[in-house]
Amino acid sequence: MNTPEKDLSYFRLKLQELLYTSFPELAADTLFINQRSTDAAYVYQEAFRSGNPIDQCSAIADQILFEGLYFSKFDTVFQVVCQEFDSLLPDEELRPFAMKMFPICIPVFANYELTDDFAYTTVFDRLYTELTGTIQIWIDENGL
Repeated sequence: MNTPEKDLSYFRLKLQELLYTSFPELAADTLFINQRSTDAAYVYQEAFRSGNPIDQCSAIADQILFEGLYFSKFDTVFQVVCQEFDSLLPDEELRPFAMKMFPICIPVFANYELTDDFAYTTVFDRLYTELTGTIQIWIDENGL
């Protein structure tokens, strides 16, 4: 039986999609993208050669591909913008505004230990409130 070849570009595109959507600060990091996609393709092939079912091979490769990419700072800022400031902006301007606020909000994240499951902790509410305040202060000082 032939080994199904998971093309390297498959993993690269899969990672780039996530980065573009949730980790814009990494979306242009070609070294990171190349290394992760190469590692994922290799792990997939090794898992397949070891006799694992394709679904399990994909799950193993995804663990490598997305390691450390489960909590997104940008998604959190975007969530705050969409939930707290949606009445100030038309829907099509929410993501661009979140992109604009993202660098402003980065220092806020330094006060928290961000883990993959951070969004499900009680401390997340404090981060959310602090981000809301940071964005509101910026709007008060700079306007929209």
